[in-house]
Amino acid sequence: MFRPIAHLGLHVIVPAMASKLLFPDRWKTAWLVMMSAMIIDLDHLLAHPIYDPNRCGINFHPMHSFPAIAVYAMLAAIPKTRLLGFGLVIHVMLDGLDCVWMNII
Repeated sequence: MFRPIAHLGLHVIVPAMASKLLFPDRWKTAWLVMMSAMIIDLDHLLAHPIYDPNRCGINFHPMHSFPAIAVYAMLAAIPKTRLLGFGLVIHVMLDGLDCVWMNII
């Protein structure tokens, strides 16, 4: 029960910390844009079951695939899309950490 709660908490806390550290003058806006990256979790609706606590989402869900992650890294490198890219990269990194916690990767 602790792992899912910690995982979801990190999805809020890590973008907040990154926003404060990297964009101190506009951290609230940066955090909101980074949090909008959570929309990629809509691809969980394509899976059966929708939520499986023992499933590694990396390269299972379409928006969590390696090609998608490469696009997110490119978005992070472009100034106009940097905040969204950072949010997406942070999101998949945290999902990857969850996979490590499950000893799948």
